Amino acid sequence: MQDESGAVVVERQFFSSLISGDVVALDRILADDFVLIDVMSGSEIARADLLAVLGSGLLKFEAIEPMGYRIRLHGATSIITGRTKMSGRFGETPFVASSRYTHVYVREHDQWLLVAAQGTQITS
Repeated sequence: MQDESGAVVVERQFFSSLISGDVVALDRILADDFVLIDVMSGSEIARADLLAVLGSGLLKFEAIEPMGYRIRLHGATSIITGRTKMSGRFGETPFVASSRYTHVYVREHDQWLLVAAQGTQITS
């Protein structure tokens, strides 16, 4: 259970780091080969690209509201699925989205790292 709660702590840090635009914290949370499947476009976004767009201020999350999650632990891998409501802006364009997501964490050297994230927009 210790490992499970550790992944949940990092999950909360991930969301709060997105909101604050804290690329230093995200740099610690994201694995070197992290890949995000974007909730709005379905495009694949590499770690460096996500850090760059957040660091530049082009992408700004104003709120991310997790609405429950489920965690499954498989050895050194933790899979978290859940729902969020989020808002922010990309450049001058505001966005609002509700989504279901899957985050995959792996434990390396006693640290949970986010290796993959996929969001699917909920339109109804």
